[in-house]
Amino acid sequence: MAEKVAPSVDGRSPSYLLKLLKPNYMKLLYHHVVSNALYLCLGPLLVLLFPRLSTLTLTDLRELPNQPWVNLSAVVTTSTLLIAVATLYAMSRPRPVYLVDFSCYKPTEAHMATRGTIMEQFKKAGTFTDETVAFQRKMLERCGIGDSSYFPRSLLCTPINMSHRTAREEAETVMFGATDELFQKTGVAADDISILVVNCSLYNPTPSYTSMIVNRYKLRKDVMSYNLGGMGCSAGLISIDLVKTLLQVHPNSYAMVVSTENMTLNAYLGNNRSMLVSNSLFRLGGAAVLLSNRRSDRRRSKYQLVHTMRTHRGAEDCSHSCVMQEEDAEGKVGVALSKELMVVAGNALKANISTLGPLVLPMSEQLLFLAAMLLRKVFKLKIRSYIPDFKLAFEHFCIHAGGRAVLDELEKHLELTPWHMEPSRMTLHRFGNTSSSSLWYELSYIEAKGRIRRGDRVWQIAFGSGFKCNSAVWRALNTVLAVHKNPWTDEIHKFPVHVPKVTPILP
Repeated sequence: MAEKVAPSVDGRSPSYLLKLLKPNYMKLLYHHVVSNALYLCLGPLLVLLFPRLSTLTLTDLRELPNQPWVNLSAVVTTSTLLIAVATLYAMSRPRPVYLVDFSCYKPTEAHMATRGTIMEQFKKAGTFTDETVAFQRKMLERCGIGDSSYFPRSLLCTPINMSHRTAREEAETVMFGATDELFQKTGVAADDISILVVNCSLYNPTPSYTSMIVNRYKLRKDVMSYNLGGMGCSAGLISIDLVKTLLQVHPNSYAMVVSTENMTLNAYLGNNRSMLVSNSLFRLGGAAVLLSNRRSDRRRSKYQLVHTMRTHRGAEDCSHSCVMQEEDAEGKVGVALSKELMVVAGNALKANISTLGPLVLPMSEQLLFLAAMLLRKVFKLKIRSYIPDFKLAFEHFCIHAGGRAVLDELEKHLELTPWHMEPSRMTLHRFGNTSSSSLWYELSYIEAKGRIRRGDRVWQIAFGSGFKCNSAVWRALNTVLAVHKNPWTDEIHKFPVHVPKVTPILP
């Protein structure tokens, strides 16, 4: 007969106790001990003080001012000083920035394009060699995008119509679609908008995007408008950071951020492989966000902005040129991606999280990071750099859906689970890379799944040409109900889906 394992004193088997001694469980125990150190020390202190405090009577308290060691004037002076310092601190604190609501544009079915349709349009263009067509097919089969993403009508017609007129039509369709829905959801009047920021990297018409919105919605004459161009896929978070700064000096104001990209004039029709990737990844989309510093908006707002962190590596030639809009040998304009892109992105990410980490990570993770750094730098031990566990700092992650390779690298580097990566991967599969607006499609996914609870922290992180890595941290002010309208509402029950490494394009 097999020998029985003797139970422990509390009735649990030794195997259970051994399980608790595994590194993961020991680290979790360490995290809870350090995070609650103050409370753990407070208990014994109260035990020590209780015998003394229990002997105090009302007579002892009345006689306290008459004690020779009590200086009443000093007490009054100190109390006054503390009150003054507390008041000064309260007045100098930055104004809170609330995210009232946001909307993502969902194109009509007339814009929907399967990968097979996209391949047919490439062939009809008549400018691609057979090798280029085969390469683009390979990219489309491996990029992680499904058959329900959207293209502008200008690139779906025959022949394709790449003109300023169709580019402006695309811009108006996306921007106005997202903004109309935002005004409808929030109930805010257009003339209440004090600050307007629009970002679009590759298409900057005259009049500008901001002027198009001002004209369409008849915004006030003193509206502060900013048009950001050429700043890549991370420009949406740059817009948020700009609004945060402006709201510190303009009280009781509403600010609107519109993030989009334009595909019509930026489809690449040449045969340079480094420029063909954008044809496979980018899709039609845009988002509008309403922010406020009015304290009366706190109750109805979804989130409060906690931190923004911007990292710019443009001083390095390799970083500056790794994403570059230029002409190929035939004079055709496209966006070239260098082979060093993933290395550059990794370095930018490290720089960004090394600055953001101390602001968001619990003390337990900061101590481990510091210990590892001291062992490597001071004691010269050959150990790998400690990667903090950001899952202890955030409940949700919105990582820019730049492509399957980007998401794979960040999942590995940040040691995230498939559940944490689900919003980014499903956004890439359903809507493709919508540039700076992709982060909002990802947050919409989390909301549609009913995962946002009051107090949850959300980390948005995006990469852009230059090279830039930007972050924004939000805290949920309310539990977001899944019934809120967003681009996922009607189909969220279908997700998540399995996305194979290679998905053949059906004829």
